[in-house]
Amino acid sequence: MSLLLAILLTPVLDQGTWSRLVLAAVMFIPVVISIFRLSQIKRWVWPSVLLALGNVIFVVAGNTFRSRVLTGIRWGFLAAFFALTATGLFSYLRNSRSVTQAQLYTAVNIYLLLGLLWTTLYLAMDAFHPGSIQIGSRPADRETDLLYFSLITLSTIGYGDIVPLSGGARILAALEGVTGVLYIAITVAILVSRFRHELSPQVDLTEMTGDKPTSPATASQRNGPPT
Repeated sequence: MSLLLAILLTPVLDQGTWSRLVLAAVMFIPVVISIFRLSQIKRWVWPSVLLALGNVIFVVAGNTFRSRVLTGIRWGFLAAFFALTATGLFSYLRNSRSVTQAQLYTAVNIYLLLGLLWTTLYLAMDAFHPGSIQIGSRPADRETDLLYFSLITLSTIGYGDIVPLSGGARILAALEGVTGVLYIAITVAILVSRFRHELSPQVDLTEMTGDKPTSPATASQRNGPPT
């Protein structure tokens, strides 16, 4: 829910310096929640905490000194954090033995995290190499533009209004499209496999006892004619 809120508020708050600081604070909410989720998997906790702290430090530094390099490093830290979080949650999803509401929410969260991961990668590339991604005749310089580009690339829609120009940006966009397709295919396979695994003990029990569904007509014949 926090990821969806951050995505929806991005176009509203991506205007002006103070609004962007608020947007950074809103984006930090799913970061905190992700750390809490990863705390259930002990080996993922400290790397995620260190990456989150690095992101906070470079957010402050980038807004204080107005340096493209510091801004690019900030997005790099956030990209690494989203990548670690998505990997940890996918590991949890893959090792789960049942399909519940929690697993379904996890699958959706991972998909949104992939969109945010590539958004931060595009922002880092645009900071280090301005003009790598272009909207019409002007370079993309807003988070909203690259978030939009990331989501339509992940879902393989691709309207063509935003164009990656450099070789690195093109390869990055191609990898996102492939990742989106593979993630959906693999996740559906995992969930269906777990669901079938849950049903298999019930089917085996039915075969062992020899019980079969009884139709109303059969039940009426067994009980005799009504009196």
